[in-house]
Amino acid sequence: MQETVSAATPIGLVIERLIDAPAALVFKVWTTPEHLARWLGPKDFTPHSIRMDFRPGGAWSAVIRSPEGENYPMGGIYREIAENRLIAFTFRWTEEDGPDTLVTATFEDLGERTRLTFAQTPFDTIQSRDSHAEGWGECLDRLTVYIQQGAEG
Repeated sequence: MQETVSAATPIGLVIERLIDAPAALVFKVWTTPEHLARWLGPKDFTPHSIRMDFRPGGAWSAVIRSPEGENYPMGGIYREIAENRLIAFTFRWTEEDGPDTLVTATFEDLGERTRLTFAQTPFDTIQSRDSHAEGWGECLDRLTVYIQQGAEG
């Protein structure tokens, strides 16, 4: 089956995870370099050089290293922050000419659980979206495991 998208339809990505931890902890694991260093990047990638000016208008950057030793630098600007509820930031691979995308992570407090909704848009192609879906899906899997193994807030 082939997907078609009109020029007027932005290509977006949405991933949801239900995490067995309070929203305050899940939010903190997203917002501190020490925690990001434990889960950012797809399976078998190692994050390093994480820098965060965690405030609206502040910049962030990180590098993930593949199992083959290749570095993939990324970065952006924080657009909106609502403590324990929302983080919106731009994302781009800093060594590529592609456009910035907007990532929005929402943290719905369900008591001892959190519904994390990750959204990223727009993508130029469905292939680019699907590549990001795989990578971010593995990141969120790593985040969930990290929290289950006892990440401290």
